[in-house]
Amino acid sequence: MIDRKVTTVIDAEKCIGCELCITVCPSDTISMQDGKARVTGERSLQCGHCVAVCPVDAVRVDGIDPQSLLFNSFDLKNHWLPHGDFDTARLVQLMASRRSCRNYTDQVVDRSILQDLVKAGTTAPSGTNCQNWTFTVLPDRAGVNEFGQRLGLFFKKLNRLAEKRLLRKGLKLIGKPALDDYYREYYESVRDGLQEWALTGRDLLFHGAGAVIVVATRPGGSCPLEDALLATQNMLLAAHSLGLGTCLIGFAVSAMKNNAALQQFIGIPAEETVCSVIAIGYPDEKYEGLTGRKKVVMRYVES
Repeated sequence: MIDRKVTTVIDAEKCIGCELCITVCPSDTISMQDGKARVTGERSLQCGHCVAVCPVDAVRVDGIDPQSLLFNSFDLKNHWLPHGDFDTARLVQLMASRRSCRNYTDQVVDRSILQDLVKAGTTAPSGTNCQNWTFTVLPDRAGVNEFGQRLGLFFKKLNRLAEKRLLRKGLKLIGKPALDDYYREYYESVRDGLQEWALTGRDLLFHGAGAVIVVATRPGGSCPLEDALLATQNMLLAAHSLGLGTCLIGFAVSAMKNNAALQQFIGIPAEETVCSVIAIGYPDEKYEGLTGRKKVVMRYVES
């Protein structure tokens, strides 16, 4: 169920009747009465457009957390950047500079910084402003390692299943090729990684990262997966700007989707869907330049 409760409040004493809040409201929550803006609608996206556009600070939306734009590691200017008022080259340089980090130092990531990353994530767009995302934080290496051990047990069992050739081929014949695909693409590297972890303690899953953030969604959103991944990208970029390295751990996402106990182990309710797992820490690697991407498929559709 999407929360559409109206929490908009307008101070009639301050309102100058400019109608800007009505122009930007996507839900017809506000209308004009006697030259003043009034809350008359029965539904609201709680998006805050009305708050952001008001020139006299006459509007508030109580459904918005007043702490959501207060950060520990930097001061955010409460000033909207107009369209075009930013250095695009610098922005793209940040995007291209962020790389998957697989070498970390032992420096601990402070919880206040992890909290800032989550807040940065929630500035992402969300379909019909559902914001049904959740963020589960493993803030220290001990917790990450314990979770990694649980994931390792899952993949040991999966590898044992994948070794059964008749089972793989039988499932493929009835239209379920996932196990056979796994054996072909991942079995050997997972086997070797588990062996090295057991022999040397080298973590080839989280790569020694000091913290992990799991991004999931509650049911009921209009496009929950997209929302969660947009929030994830915001966090990756914010982490780079704060001096942190990150890596998306797809193996962990896959494991939790196939084993509910892993999700429950880190306190994520069964009704939530895990969308991304981010390893976070201080990088023990440095690059000199940017690299490009594979040739993109791009189409124009013209009338």
